[in-house]
Amino acid sequence: MRQQLRPLFDRVVIKELEPDRVRRSGLVVPSGSNEPPPQHGIVLSVGPGMDWWSHMGLEMPVKPGDHVVFPFSAGAWVEVEEEKLLVCRVGELLGVLESADELSTIGEL
Repeated sequence: MRQQLRPLFDRVVIKELEPDRVRRSGLVVPSGSNEPPPQHGIVLSVGPGMDWWSHMGLEMPVKPGDHVVFPFSAGAWVEVEEEKLLVCRVGELLGVLESADELSTIGEL
């Protein structure tokens, strides 16, 4: 039976993209920086959020399939079905990568 990790509360499960895909995306860490570069990944699963969020009209800001950027120090790495996955709080994410086409249509709304 295949196992799948279902995140709880405000956590997300992310599959990290290979470093060669990171370079093609254009994110660059300045030379001389001791900080590791931000990591990229695809959101596989999203928790329901916190209990009080629904009372405030809040929803999880990411969904499965989103391409996200997160710091090197985010969350905890777990292995499920021989696959290394990151589980972190949604607040640890730095952002969602979107294409320029997607951004231009958002600005027109």
